Amino acid sequence: MAKLVSKTYGDALFEAAVEENRLDELFAEVKELLALLQENTDLFRLMTHPQIVKEEKMKLLDEDFAGKISGELLGLMKMLVDKDHFGETNAVLQYFLDTVKEYKHIGTAYVTSAMELKDTQKAAIEKKLLETTDYVEFEMNYKTDAALIGGMVIRIGDRVVDSSVQTKLARLTREL
Repeated sequence: MAKLVSKTYGDALFEAAVEENRLDELFAEVKELLALLQENTDLFRLMTHPQIVKEEKMKLLDEDFAGKISGELLGLMKMLVDKDHFGETNAVLQYFLDTVKEYKHIGTAYVTSAMELKDTQKAAIEKKLLETTDYVEFEMNYKTDAALIGGMVIRIGDRVVDSSVQTKLARLTREL
């Protein structure tokens, strides 16, 4: 059900953004709104509390967001309140962001290495990913994990390339 809600509302927001030629503007605005909602857990609890009536929630949205966010986003949030789906707001906004990234051929890569990578290494990894995929740009996320011993693990969506020493040792152990 949650996936259906996020897809339905996320697609509607995406189509409206494309029709009005405001994709980049709404993309940036949704990123900010999502960060705000994730930071402000009290607002989220208030908006999903079953004992607070919809009219109060609508009034709160108008007081807090009218004039600060676009009409499309405010309307989306009000519609989610009206249909009792406000609990899915984060999923809807994330779905919209993912859809825009896919539309603009922007990939998200998660690179885990045994030790901190230098800027030149990071640039080389991004360049290689751009050459070997259909993406025109990447959002790169780096982290370190000493347990890998050496090498790295790169994840893009559901694809994983694992060249870590840890995995090679595990494979060798299985074979022996």
